[in-house]
Amino acid sequence: MRHRHRAIGRSALGLIAGLTSALAVAPARAQPAPGGDPFDPDAPGGPVPPAAPPVPTTPSAPGAPSGPPAAPHEPDVGGGELTPEELAEIERATGADARTLDDAGRGGGLGDSGSGKAPLPVPVPAGAAAFLPDISVVLDVALAAFSTEEPLQAGGHDPSASGFNLQQVELSLGKSVDPYFRFDANLVFTLEGVEVEEAYATTLDLPANLQLRAGQLLTRFGRINATHPHGWDFADQPFFWSKVWGGDGNRGLGAELSVLLPLPWYVEILGSTTRAAGDGTARSFYGAEDLGVRSPIDLENLLAVKQFFDLSDDWSLLFGVSAANGPNPSGRHSRTDVFGTDLYLKYRPITRQSFTVVSLQSEWMLRRRQVPDDVLVDVGGYAQLFYRFEQRWGAALRYEYATATQNRSGARVVDPLDPGHAADRHRASAAVTFWPTEFSRLRLQGSVDVPRWLERPTWAGFLQLETVTGSHGAHAF
Repeated sequence: MRHRHRAIGRSALGLIAGLTSALAVAPARAQPAPGGDPFDPDAPGGPVPPAAPPVPTTPSAPGAPSGPPAAPHEPDVGGGELTPEELAEIERATGADARTLDDAGRGGGLGDSGSGKAPLPVPVPAGAAAFLPDISVVLDVALAAFSTEEPLQAGGHDPSASGFNLQQVELSLGKSVDPYFRFDANLVFTLEGVEVEEAYATTLDLPANLQLRAGQLLTRFGRINATHPHGWDFADQPFFWSKVWGGDGNRGLGAELSVLLPLPWYVEILGSTTRAAGDGTARSFYGAEDLGVRSPIDLENLLAVKQFFDLSDDWSLLFGVSAANGPNPSGRHSRTDVFGTDLYLKYRPITRQSFTVVSLQSEWMLRRRQVPDDVLVDVGGYAQLFYRFEQRWGAALRYEYATATQNRSGARVVDPLDPGHAADRHRASAAVTFWPTEFSRLRLQGSVDVPRWLERPTWAGFLQLETVTGSHGAHAF
């Protein structure tokens, strides 16, 4: 038996020596750069280098057979030829290994290798990872308590009932398509279903500082409308935005063209045209009563100017004005105008090491609607202050206000969109936020809502949890 083991060992050494000799004359294969991913050209270490050219062979002498040169002579480590028994032993061993690999490769479906062994990894084509989009998933869930069974929460992502509320699960995808376009999409999942919140392409190489977006998009009216819930400082959106635009904010299928002016400070002018229908997205226009499109004036058209000022190294200011115009369902030629202004002042010290962030944000809108024989007007807005006083802690205060609907004479009238809102409305909110990491946060929020047409105010409390996983891009200033 001991002699048999030595014989098998000699045969194995002979096989290794033969393979080493063969590899010495074989073409070299490409190897990934140190630290790089051989299937990802964008990974650290760079792309996979091209294969090395084949090793040239020595020309054969006249009359000699063609082919690579013979392997150099290796010393005889076995001391003789293999016996038939040793050859049979090697064949049995190599055959068992081949059957094991074949069983592992076949498998029995997802999660089942068919032989009890883990399936072999399937190689990804070189460079395929470069075509995969950046993907992230955001969860927003809240535990809510209200002092009334019918709170006036009209936002599509607002906690709206006492108990647990799934505000949204947002799936975000984005990637540069080529040197000329970028694609972005946001799919929102709720207990009622799934919707395409945004899905649009953005140009990357237009001349004269121009940029075009086209697809399903949130309009850039003001500041908060174009942001998603995980970018808010509070668990619910300002109520006047729900009243003017709808629960999901102003959005629709269309296009937007913007230009960055060549001025000493940042000035951007943009215009967009989108569908004017949608009860949750274009409530002040056609809303749920879509009368169709016969001409460009049957679309919602928007114009906005945004200016950014670097007040100092630590202070910055963003100021904008917006206007939107579109049809409303009271008549084919009836129009709705919405005018707004927004301000965002931010203090973040960069001249010294600090986690402090202080911001003041405010937006106000005036809505004007033509109805048969009259014009209806209302005004509303909010102002909020945010203070991040520690690396993981922040606090915020917000005040909201909206007037009752008035006619052109200034008298209060019944609003056909909100017949029960017959007086002014105030709401004050306070929130404390804790970030365990930059990928999760907990928020405790309380508010008191005072609609003047109701006898009692509504008190509310929220405990919100938010998590972000995956590759999620930075938000705009």
